[in-house]
Amino acid sequence: LLPETPPATLPAARICLERLAEAAGRLDTAPESQARRWANALERQCLDALGEIALLSGFEDSAASDEIPTLRELAELATETGRRARARIMVVERLARQAGELAQMEYEFLYDKGRHLLAIGYNVGDRRRDASYYDLLASEARLCSFVAIAQGQVPQETWFALGRLLITAGGEPVLLSWSGSMFEYLMPLLVMPAYENTLLDQTCRAAVQRQIEYGRKRGVPWGISESCYNATDVHLNYQYRAFGVPGLGLKRGLAEDLVVAPYASALALMVAPEQACLNLQRLAGDGFQGAYGFYEAIDYTPSRLPRGHSSAVVRAFLAHHQGMSLLSLAYLLLESPMQRRFESNPLFQATRLLLQERIPKAMASYSHTAEPAGLGETPGVTEAPVRIFSSPNSAVPEVQLLSNGRYHVMITNAGGGYSRWRDIAVTRWREDPTCDNWGTFCYIRDVTTGTFWSNAFQPALRRPENYEAIFSEARVEFRRRDQDIDTHTEIAVSPEDDVELRRITITNHSRTRRVIDVTSYAEVVLALPAADALHPAFSNLFVQTEVLRQQRAILCTRRPRSLDEHSPWMLHLMAVHGARVEEASFETDRMRFVGRGNTTADPQAMRETAALSGSQGSVLDPIVAIRKRIALDPEESASINIVSGIGETREACLGLVEKYQDRHIAERVFELAWTHGQVLLRQINATEADAQLYGRLAGSVVYANSSLRADPNVLARNRRGQSGLWGYSISGDLPIVLLQIGDPANIELVRHLVQAHTYWRLKGLAVDLVIWNEDHAGYRQLLHEQILGLIAAGIEAGVADRPGGIFVRPGDQISAEDRILFQSVARAILTDGRGTLAEQMERYGSLEAAVPRAERVRVPRAESTAAGAAPRTDLLFFNGLGGFTPDGREYIVTTTPRQLTPAPWVNILANPHFGSVVSESGLAYTWSENAHEFRLTPWNNDPVSDSSGEACYLRDEESGYYWSPTPLPSRGATPYVSRQGFGYSVFEHTESGIRSEVWIYVALDAAVKFTVLKVRNESGRPRRLSATGYVEWVLGDLPPKCAMHVMTEIDPASGALFAQNLYSREFAGRVGFFDAGDAAQTVSGDRTEFLGRNGTLGKPAAMRRTALSGKTGTALDPCAAIRVPFELADGEEREIVYLLGVGRDTEDAVNLVHRFRGSAAAHDALEAVWRYWSHTLGAVYVETPDPSLNVLANGWLLYQTLACRFWARSGFYQSGGAFGFRDQLQDAMALVRTRPQLLREQLLRCAGRQFVEGDVEHWWHPPQGR
Repeated sequence: LLPETPPATLPAARICLERLAEAAGRLDTAPESQARRWANALERQCLDALGEIALLSGFEDSAASDEIPTLRELAELATETGRRARARIMVVERLARQAGELAQMEYEFLYDKGRHLLAIGYNVGDRRRDASYYDLLASEARLCSFVAIAQGQVPQETWFALGRLLITAGGEPVLLSWSGSMFEYLMPLLVMPAYENTLLDQTCRAAVQRQIEYGRKRGVPWGISESCYNATDVHLNYQYRAFGVPGLGLKRGLAEDLVVAPYASALALMVAPEQACLNLQRLAGDGFQGAYGFYEAIDYTPSRLPRGHSSAVVRAFLAHHQGMSLLSLAYLLLESPMQRRFESNPLFQATRLLLQERIPKAMASYSHTAEPAGLGETPGVTEAPVRIFSSPNSAVPEVQLLSNGRYHVMITNAGGGYSRWRDIAVTRWREDPTCDNWGTFCYIRDVTTGTFWSNAFQPALRRPENYEAIFSEARVEFRRRDQDIDTHTEIAVSPEDDVELRRITITNHSRTRRVIDVTSYAEVVLALPAADALHPAFSNLFVQTEVLRQQRAILCTRRPRSLDEHSPWMLHLMAVHGARVEEASFETDRMRFVGRGNTTADPQAMRETAALSGSQGSVLDPIVAIRKRIALDPEESASINIVSGIGETREACLGLVEKYQDRHIAERVFELAWTHGQVLLRQINATEADAQLYGRLAGSVVYANSSLRADPNVLARNRRGQSGLWGYSISGDLPIVLLQIGDPANIELVRHLVQAHTYWRLKGLAVDLVIWNEDHAGYRQLLHEQILGLIAAGIEAGVADRPGGIFVRPGDQISAEDRILFQSVARAILTDGRGTLAEQMERYGSLEAAVPRAERVRVPRAESTAAGAAPRTDLLFFNGLGGFTPDGREYIVTTTPRQLTPAPWVNILANPHFGSVVSESGLAYTWSENAHEFRLTPWNNDPVSDSSGEACYLRDEESGYYWSPTPLPSRGATPYVSRQGFGYSVFEHTESGIRSEVWIYVALDAAVKFTVLKVRNESGRPRRLSATGYVEWVLGDLPPKCAMHVMTEIDPASGALFAQNLYSREFAGRVGFFDAGDAAQTVSGDRTEFLGRNGTLGKPAAMRRTALSGKTGTALDPCAAIRVPFELADGEEREIVYLLGVGRDTEDAVNLVHRFRGSAAAHDALEAVWRYWSHTLGAVYVETPDPSLNVLANGWLLYQTLACRFWARSGFYQSGGAFGFRDQLQDAMALVRTRPQLLREQLLRCAGRQFVEGDVEHWWHPPQGR
């Protein structure tokens, strides 16, 4: 194709170039390959050269010319070609003159005549020379110094003033540089000549050999110089500084970094070409080459690497480093053209003797103390700190915060957590330090066996063979093994898009082919967290879902409730890579996925082998769930990317769905997330160790617990409410962290807390940081100024004295009562008297109850027995599950584990100031005075799982088998019969020969709820049993707002369990109580102890223990549990009466307990309930041809009106608690014939809410009328 010798004539050159361009264009390579790119570049270069020939070779006899003419020969022609050549020469000469002018630099303003040295720079603003100097011969400064001397701008003394510190390397003297970088030694050689057997030549060769040796010892390619490294600023620009080899540089700490720059090897081509070529080939083979040549650097420094990575490629190209590489190649391949040009300059010829300095025969070696290990040892380097948890059952949830500044994710070590976008909840989450069962989840199921588990611990709660949760900056990982299946989950938030990515890698370590179902799950909110917590069922009504089958994704949005409301869109997708995949299936209806009466720990969808239903649209309880079935051969792995995120519009979400189908996008997300995390830490001047510490502290902020709260005696003394904070400009709506400092010497603690606050805020966690200046030694102003200075020095200056900001207050201006208030509401209290932040964080202690576990285990239930009793056949309007008794006074429902009501069937039990809602499953919630503002137990508004904060259990003390006498929360194997009557509910059940009957009702004239448990032994043998009653205290509206303020105790006067919430605004004096009145009872006031960490009501930890601990007090997750042990002979019966109620104060609570304790009082109260409702509902009797109308009109409609609408103002789907002007007046009309005095009271009550102008207050909350 090409001649053996270069073409000697223009026609020959033209033919050669044309053939070369044609061959490059025809080269058969992949379109995106490097070979194709280089071929295209060669083709373009050939075409450019052909264009030059065409421009400058127009003379007639060129074809006959024996050689290629020079430009000046062409310029002598009196033709168009000559004119073009002359123009080209003018351009070249002009550039030469410009270069010459630029070379005439002025050095005087940089030159220090006393030192005979050049300063490193000049501060133009201050008009002063920098105080540091270039003072070493082994540096890039020797080029500048030589040129300045040659030009006569500085004297020759400058050259000899450059330091010549010598060390010995391999027995040869070597000049010492500042940072030991290749750039310092070899950069001048790019243009300056080198002379053999001179000091500079020996130094350059020895420096390269030392670099090679150091790379070999560190096990990496060699070549270290100044370069970019794996850290970026806030604009994601790589950072740049000098790196070098220990022993070659004066600079300390050179061994702490390990950054290899390929251009340093290119520089070495001028000194050790063979070794440099081998090293460059190694770098290329390791993939460190891009489209424009070698990447800038490879960072091997562990502290700057994402977990699990041994190196990070700095994917940048610096023009001056690329230029140096090209000059080095020219030196080697073109016989040193730049050096020959340099030597041709007369000025440089006259000065070149300076470059020929001989190696000294006798020398005093420099004692190098900058790196004691020298080159002989590789220093130990520490990886970036991580938190690793081998169990999900830590005393309190450990958390990690992930964020890109807009999209925020919190993950716990059990796999729970939240996803939020700005201030909107993307998925449902509740603060629950005990159960921690809210978040975005993934189920893994072995299709063959039907066994399933979670990718983390929540929500399936299956115990793995081994488990690990790993928290590193910008990433959370979970590792677990189940039945020879390894699951590795990585979670990150993308800095580019508002999405979270969960990459799950599943590996089959068994010897057989495994078929696995992977199913995602999350409950969709897309609303403010507070709005969702107040009324989730109502919030759900506005969410609309859309399944994109082709894209294997789901979109969700919220229908706007007003014209100016803008609703974002949510996306959820699953992409599988590396495995055979069957058709995906989808679900957006929580009822269909979880199933009635089930929870996410054991959802219906995971017990069925069929595909998900594909429901979409305006579902009542929206979720996102995608299922894919994969097959894995032995030792085969597959990656599943589960992506959830937010877009401003549907089109934006569709774009994200398409983008995140790419299998390579996950690695990019994790790399960018790590980089973003490093930028954030640099922005706030924090280390990764600091970030891990702040993450640990965030656990106490997100989940209230006792570890860093005030002492119990302080909490018990608080008598002030939230309004007490308002005088200090603190709302109390956000979590509070309190720092008390009195010694200016401990100002470092303030710096850490201010930094932690910044870190949390950037991660989307809003916290009020309150700093008390407790210095009373006369230097208060100094300490105050130091604190304010720390705040102003960072990025927190703009948030001082604002919600979610920092509040600095003088300690001596806070009253004793308010000091107790602040200490009571603070989720974490740090003080400078207890050491550093890290030392104070070590106060975490185990919350496990010190109660011996029962050695017995729960007996597996036999599912076959569930087909036992048949429902009654004499019921009116029977629908297969239930119907009315012939007299119409009860509605009876029969349920089994596989036959449940499609929705909760509830009975509202109430008196004018107290009540409870009880469902057909036996679960309930209870309130006093206001069903919204003062709930004794939680209202969960969950028609699917019918979750509750009240429960009852029976246990066989011999076998350890336990069950609930009501259908939930721990369903037995046989059917349950629930009877709902006027003012009462009854639950009948027989399990293992034990017949139980539970009567639930409330007193007519007192704030007392009765749960009367009747147990009869029909097993044919004596039995040892126990009954356990359980309630979760709220004593306010929402558990997360109230739990940390509830105090529990065993009342010495009555023996009952008491609870108070003195922080409550309107109900601070009320005293809740729970009582069974049995001398042998054991009790607990600690929900975490009762349920167990990551426990459930269906399988509480306390039911595996012999007794309850008696633990009560402050700073607990509050509950009341009472266990009563008893024995029954065959045929014997026992009645246990549980009282749940509230008194106006302690004395009233004690009186109520004594008044209603025991079976006799309970029976009297039930008789009173029967009499009242019989009289009230019997006042009017209706008879029509329609039996169904008769049943409803003669009792049930009026009962619902009075008990539910008038007294309770609550139900299962709405717990309002308020009076409505219009609604309750309408309801009261139904009482005109039965309870006219109640109608009159309501008329007067509403008249009090009417203004003189005629308009009215539409609704208000009792008791204060807010």
